[in-house]
Amino acid sequence: MSAGQRTTKRTAEIGVFGGSGFYAFLDDVVEVPVHTPYGAPSAPVAIGTVEGRSVAFLPRHGKDHELPPHKVNYRANVWAMREVGVRRIFGPCAAGSLQPLVHPGDFVVLDQLVDRTWGRADTFFDGGVVGHVSFADPYCPELRSVLKEAGAGIDVAVRDGGTVVVIQGPRFSTRAESNFYRSFGWEVINMTQYPEAFLARELGICYAGLALITDYDTGLEGVDGIAPVTIDVVFEVLRRNVARTRDLLFAAIPRVAESAACSCADALSSGPLSS
Repeated sequence: MSAGQRTTKRTAEIGVFGGSGFYAFLDDVVEVPVHTPYGAPSAPVAIGTVEGRSVAFLPRHGKDHELPPHKVNYRANVWAMREVGVRRIFGPCAAGSLQPLVHPGDFVVLDQLVDRTWGRADTFFDGGVVGHVSFADPYCPELRSVLKEAGAGIDVAVRDGGTVVVIQGPRFSTRAESNFYRSFGWEVINMTQYPEAFLARELGICYAGLALITDYDTGLEGVDGIAPVTIDVVFEVLRRNVARTRDLLFAAIPRVAESAACSCADALSSGPLSS
Protein backbone atom coordinates (compact mmCIF):
# COMPACT_ATOMS: atom_id res chain seq x y z
CA MET A 1 0.00 0.00 0.00
CA SER A 2 1.26 3.46 -0.80
CA ALA A 3 -0.08 6.72 0.59
CA GLY A 4 0.64 10.27 -0.42
CA GLN A 5 0.14 13.47 1.54
CA ARG A 6 -1.61 16.46 -0.02
CA THR A 7 -3.29 19.53 1.29
CA THR A 8 -5.43 20.08 -1.80
CA LYS A 9 -9.00 18.91 -1.95
CA ARG A 10 -9.74 15.72 -3.87
CA THR A 11 -13.21 14.72 -5.01
CA ALA A 12 -14.87 11.44 -4.04
CA GLU A 13 -18.45 10.36 -4.72
CA ILE A 14 -18.84 7.50 -2.24
CA GLY A 15 -17.68 7.39 1.37
CA VAL A 16 -16.97 4.58 3.82
CA PHE A 17 -16.60 5.00 7.57
CA GLY A 18 -14.41 2.32 9.12
CA GLY A 19 -15.51 0.89 12.46
CA SER A 20 -13.76 -1.08 15.18
CA GLY A 21 -11.09 -3.33 13.70
CA PHE A 22 -11.53 -1.72 10.26
CA TYR A 23 -8.88 0.96 9.92
CA ALA A 24 -7.83 0.67 6.26
CA PHE A 25 -9.82 -0.04 3.13
CA LEU A 26 -8.29 1.20 -0.10
CA ASP A 27 -4.94 0.65 -1.81
CA ASP A 28 -2.95 3.41 -3.54
CA VAL A 29 -4.65 6.23 -1.69
CA VAL A 30 -4.06 9.94 -1.35
CA GLU A 31 -4.53 11.17 2.22
CA VAL A 32 -6.31 14.52 2.36
CA PRO A 33 -6.27 16.52 5.61
CA VAL A 34 -9.65 18.24 5.89
CA HIS A 35 -10.41 21.19 8.15
CA THR A 36 -14.04 21.59 9.23
CA PRO A 37 -16.02 24.21 11.20
CA TYR A 38 -16.42 21.50 13.88
CA GLY A 39 -12.77 20.70 14.42
CA ALA A 40 -10.61 17.89 13.14
CA PRO A 41 -12.07 14.61 11.88
CA SER A 42 -10.82 11.35 13.33
CA ALA A 43 -8.13 11.01 10.64
CA PRO A 44 -7.18 12.40 7.23
CA VAL A 45 -9.57 11.26 4.51
CA ALA A 46 -8.02 8.55 2.33
CA ILE A 47 -9.18 8.75 -1.29
CA GLY A 48 -8.81 6.02 -3.89
CA THR A 49 -10.86 4.11 -6.42
CA VAL A 50 -12.93 0.93 -6.61
CA GLU A 51 -13.62 -0.20 -10.19
CA GLY A 52 -13.43 3.35 -11.43
CA ARG A 53 -15.58 4.84 -8.66
CA SER A 54 -13.92 7.46 -6.46
CA VAL A 55 -14.15 6.49 -2.80
CA ALA A 56 -13.24 8.26 0.45
CA PHE A 57 -12.41 6.27 3.58
CA LEU A 58 -12.29 7.57 7.16
CA PRO A 59 -11.80 5.39 10.27
CA ARG A 60 -14.30 6.84 12.74
CA HIS A 61 -12.27 5.83 15.80
CA GLY A 62 -8.96 7.08 14.36
CA LYS A 63 -6.15 5.13 12.73
CA ASP A 64 -5.13 3.47 15.99
CA HIS A 65 -8.58 3.23 17.59
CA GLU A 66 -7.70 6.07 19.95
CA LEU A 67 -11.22 7.51 20.10
CA PRO A 68 -13.93 5.79 22.16
CA PRO A 69 -17.48 6.04 20.73
CA HIS A 70 -18.57 8.94 22.96
CA LYS A 71 -15.48 10.98 21.96
CA VAL A 72 -15.74 10.60 18.18
CA ASN A 73 -16.22 13.99 16.49
CA TYR A 74 -19.13 12.82 14.35
CA ARG A 75 -19.92 16.28 13.00
CA ALA A 76 -16.36 16.79 11.77
CA ASN A 77 -16.26 13.31 10.22
CA VAL A 78 -19.50 13.71 8.26
CA TRP A 79 -18.64 17.28 7.23
CA ALA A 80 -15.21 16.11 6.03
CA MET A 81 -16.86 13.53 3.80
CA ARG A 82 -19.04 16.22 2.29
CA GLU A 83 -16.03 18.52 1.80
CA VAL A 84 -14.36 15.97 -0.46
CA GLY A 85 -17.53 15.56 -2.50
CA VAL A 86 -19.16 12.49 -0.96
CA ARG A 87 -22.93 12.16 -1.39
CA ARG A 88 -23.34 8.45 -0.49
CA ILE A 89 -21.94 6.84 2.64
CA PHE A 90 -21.65 3.24 3.79
CA GLY A 91 -21.30 2.99 7.57
CA PRO A 92 -20.09 -0.50 8.53
CA CYS A 93 -19.97 -0.99 12.30
CA ALA A 94 -19.34 -3.62 14.92
CA ALA A 95 -22.51 -4.58 16.78
CA GLY A 96 -23.88 -7.04 19.29
CA SER A 97 -26.88 -9.29 18.80
CA LEU A 98 -29.93 -8.91 21.04
CA GLN A 99 -31.71 -11.94 19.59
CA PRO A 100 -30.66 -15.62 19.53
CA LEU A 101 -31.36 -15.91 15.81
CA VAL A 102 -28.92 -13.12 14.90
CA HIS A 103 -25.51 -14.77 15.11
CA PRO A 104 -21.91 -13.54 15.43
CA GLY A 105 -20.47 -13.24 11.95
CA ASP A 106 -23.82 -12.22 10.43
CA PHE A 107 -24.21 -8.99 8.47
CA VAL A 108 -27.35 -6.94 9.13
CA VAL A 109 -28.46 -4.16 6.77
CA LEU A 110 -30.07 -1.83 9.29
CA ASP A 111 -33.44 -0.21 8.63
CA GLN A 112 -34.36 1.45 11.96
CA LEU A 113 -32.55 3.14 14.83
CA VAL A 114 -33.23 3.90 18.50
CA ASP A 115 -31.03 6.51 20.18
CA ARG A 116 -30.02 5.92 23.82
CA THR A 117 -26.92 8.15 23.80
CA TRP A 118 -26.53 11.44 25.66
CA GLY A 119 -24.35 14.55 25.47
CA ARG A 120 -23.14 14.04 21.92
CA ALA A 121 -23.04 16.95 19.48
CA ASP A 122 -25.71 15.59 17.15
CA THR A 123 -26.87 18.40 14.86
CA PHE A 124 -25.55 21.05 12.51
CA PHE A 125 -28.46 23.28 13.62
CA ASP A 126 -26.53 24.47 16.63
CA GLY A 127 -27.66 28.08 16.77
CA GLY A 128 -28.56 30.91 14.41
CA VAL A 129 -30.77 28.77 12.20
CA VAL A 130 -33.53 26.42 13.38
CA GLY A 131 -34.24 23.28 11.40
CA HIS A 132 -36.14 20.04 11.90
CA VAL A 133 -35.11 17.24 9.55
CA SER A 134 -37.23 14.13 9.08
CA PHE A 135 -35.59 10.96 10.34
CA ALA A 136 -38.55 8.59 10.19
CA ASP A 137 -36.60 6.21 7.98
CA PRO A 138 -32.96 6.62 9.02
CA TYR A 139 -31.29 4.64 6.25
CA CYS A 140 -31.20 5.14 2.49
CA PRO A 141 -33.40 2.53 0.74
CA GLU A 142 -31.25 2.56 -2.38
CA LEU A 143 -28.00 1.86 -0.55
CA ARG A 144 -29.72 -0.81 1.54
CA SER A 145 -30.77 -2.58 -1.67
CA VAL A 146 -27.25 -2.27 -3.04
CA LEU A 147 -25.80 -4.02 0.03
CA LYS A 148 -28.34 -6.85 -0.19
CA GLU A 149 -27.68 -7.37 -3.91
CA ALA A 150 -23.93 -7.25 -3.39
CA GLY A 151 -24.11 -9.88 -0.67
CA ALA A 152 -26.10 -12.20 -2.91
CA GLY A 153 -23.63 -11.64 -5.74
CA ILE A 154 -20.64 -12.86 -3.71
CA ASP A 155 -22.51 -15.45 -1.63
CA VAL A 156 -22.27 -13.49 1.64
CA ALA A 157 -25.39 -13.83 3.79
CA VAL A 158 -26.89 -10.43 4.55
CA ARG A 159 -29.87 -10.08 6.85
CA ASP A 160 -32.45 -7.72 5.35
CA GLY A 161 -33.48 -5.25 8.03
CA GLY A 162 -32.92 -4.81 11.73
CA THR A 163 -33.36 -2.17 14.39
CA VAL A 164 -30.20 -0.95 16.09
CA VAL A 165 -30.31 0.57 19.57
CA VAL A 166 -27.36 2.91 20.01
CA ILE A 167 -25.95 3.13 23.53
CA GLN A 168 -23.50 5.63 24.93
CA GLY A 169 -20.57 3.33 25.63
CA PRO A 170 -17.80 2.64 26.16
CA ARG A 171 -19.26 0.17 28.67
CA PHE A 172 -21.42 -2.76 27.65
CA SER A 173 -25.01 -3.07 28.88
CA THR A 174 -26.17 -4.50 32.17
CA ARG A 175 -28.32 -7.62 32.00
CA ALA A 176 -31.38 -5.54 32.86
CA GLU A 177 -30.68 -3.02 30.09
CA SER A 178 -30.05 -5.74 27.53
CA ASN A 179 -33.25 -7.57 28.49
CA PHE A 180 -35.14 -4.26 28.22
CA TYR A 181 -33.89 -3.64 24.66
CA ARG A 182 -34.56 -7.26 23.70
CA SER A 183 -38.13 -7.08 24.97
CA PHE A 184 -38.97 -4.58 22.22
CA GLY A 185 -37.79 -6.98 19.55
CA TRP A 186 -34.77 -4.88 18.57
CA GLU A 187 -32.10 -6.98 16.88
CA VAL A 188 -28.80 -5.10 17.16
CA ILE A 189 -26.89 -2.99 19.72
CA ASN A 190 -24.09 -0.57 18.80
CA MET A 191 -22.34 2.58 20.05
CA THR A 192 -21.72 4.70 16.92
CA GLN A 193 -24.67 4.69 14.50
CA TYR A 194 -26.07 7.77 16.22
CA PRO A 195 -25.47 10.61 15.50
CA GLU A 196 -23.51 9.55 12.41
CA ALA A 197 -26.57 8.47 10.42
CA PHE A 198 -28.60 11.53 11.41
CA LEU A 199 -25.83 14.02 10.60
CA ALA A 200 -25.59 12.53 7.12
CA ARG A 201 -29.33 13.07 6.73
CA GLU A 202 -29.03 16.72 7.80
CA LEU A 203 -26.52 17.23 4.99
CA GLY A 204 -28.70 15.39 2.48
CA ILE A 205 -26.19 12.52 2.16
CA CYS A 206 -27.45 8.98 1.58
CA TYR A 207 -26.34 6.68 4.41
CA ALA A 208 -26.52 2.91 4.92
CA GLY A 209 -25.66 1.18 8.18
CA LEU A 210 -24.09 -2.27 7.86
CA ALA A 211 -23.74 -4.09 11.18
CA LEU A 212 -21.23 -6.90 11.54
CA ILE A 213 -22.41 -8.96 14.51
CA THR A 214 -19.44 -9.63 16.78
CA ASP A 215 -21.12 -11.15 19.84
CA TYR A 216 -24.33 -11.88 21.69
CA ASP A 217 -25.16 -9.07 24.09
CA THR A 218 -25.28 -9.87 27.78
CA GLY A 219 -28.56 -11.32 28.99
CA LEU A 220 -28.58 -14.16 26.47
CA GLU A 221 -26.29 -16.30 28.64
CA GLY A 222 -27.61 -19.82 29.01
CA VAL A 223 -29.41 -19.77 25.66
CA ASP A 224 -27.79 -22.44 23.46
CA GLY A 225 -24.54 -22.12 25.38
CA ILE A 226 -24.16 -18.37 24.81
CA ALA A 227 -21.42 -16.80 26.98
CA PRO A 228 -21.20 -13.20 28.29
CA VAL A 229 -19.69 -10.65 25.92
CA THR A 230 -16.05 -9.64 26.39
CA ILE A 231 -13.89 -7.26 24.37
CA ASP A 232 -11.54 -10.13 23.50
CA VAL A 233 -14.41 -12.02 21.85
CA VAL A 234 -15.45 -8.89 19.94
CA PHE A 235 -12.00 -8.26 18.50
CA GLU A 236 -11.46 -11.91 17.59
CA VAL A 237 -14.65 -11.93 15.51
CA LEU A 238 -13.65 -8.61 13.94
CA ARG A 239 -10.23 -9.98 13.06
CA ARG A 240 -11.77 -12.97 11.30
CA ASN A 241 -14.34 -10.89 9.38
CA VAL A 242 -12.60 -7.70 8.25
CA ALA A 243 -11.83 -9.30 4.88
CA ARG A 244 -15.51 -10.29 4.43
CA THR A 245 -16.59 -6.72 5.22
CA ARG A 246 -14.13 -5.37 2.69
CA ASP A 247 -15.27 -7.87 0.04
CA LEU A 248 -18.91 -6.93 0.57
CA LEU A 249 -18.20 -3.21 0.23
CA PHE A 250 -16.03 -3.77 -2.85
CA ALA A 251 -18.95 -5.63 -4.40
CA ALA A 252 -21.45 -2.94 -3.37
CA ILE A 253 -19.65 0.22 -4.47
CA PRO A 254 -19.74 -0.45 -8.25
CA ARG A 255 -23.50 -1.12 -7.92
CA VAL A 256 -24.26 2.37 -6.56
CA ALA A 257 -26.23 4.34 -9.15
CA GLU A 258 -24.59 7.42 -10.60
CA SER A 259 -27.65 9.50 -9.65
CA ALA A 260 -29.79 8.93 -6.57
CA ALA A 261 -33.53 8.43 -6.98
CA CYS A 262 -34.22 8.40 -3.22
CA SER A 263 -35.40 11.32 -1.09
CA CYS A 264 -32.37 11.54 1.25
CA ALA A 265 -31.13 14.74 -0.35
CA ASP A 266 -34.47 16.45 0.27
CA ALA A 267 -33.28 17.29 3.78
CA LEU A 268 -31.10 19.94 2.14
CA SER A 269 -34.20 22.05 1.50
CA SER A 270 -34.28 22.84 5.21
CA GLY A 271 -30.71 21.94 6.07
CA PRO A 272 -27.74 24.05 7.12
CA LEU A 273 -26.51 24.38 3.53
CA SER A 274 -29.82 25.39 1.92
CA SER A 275 -29.24 29.13 1.97
